[in-house]
Amino acid sequence: KPAILAINKIDLIRKEKLLPIIDAYNATGLFQAIVPISALSGDGVERLVAEISARLPVGPALYPDDHLSDRPIRFLAQEVVREKVILCTKQELPYSTAVVIEDFEEMEKLIRLKATIVCERQSQKGILIGSQGRMLKKIGTLAREELEHLLGKKIFLELFVKVDEDWTKSEAGLKRAGY
Repeated sequence: KPAILAINKIDLIRKEKLLPIIDAYNATGLFQAIVPISALSGDGVERLVAEISARLPVGPALYPDDHLSDRPIRFLAQEVVREKVILCTKQELPYSTAVVIEDFEEMEKLIRLKATIVCERQSQKGILIGSQGRMLKKIGTLAREELEHLLGKKIFLELFVKVDEDWTKSEAGLKRAGY
């Protein structure tokens, strides 16, 4: 089976120290490719994707070409908003946030969405909203722009933040969040 070695955090090591590490792994003969990357800056990630893609077998299409996913648009919207929450808040929030699509209306040229970001603590709600609502606005803008690009329609997105203490620990809380 083909194996590719990705060496991460190359932004933290000098080139003269990295090269002997690459040579040592290369000498094992275990890897078809060795790709130094920095996940933080994105250096080398395109090459890694290209190395992986070149080795994947071609298979049948799992859904029609005009579909983005085999999941419904509501799910896609939920995941895009959650991604923006994680990217915008970086290390500030644990991954104990969920996005619930409260209302979804698709029209010919517009999709209207109401979504609630669920967190466990009042302090997390403050981080999500941000000073004068700036963080929530940033999350909403980035999510709306990506959804418009993906779906080819205007998106009207309303975001709310709700505290549901320990929602991750109850079956009902997990079910409400779509898990």
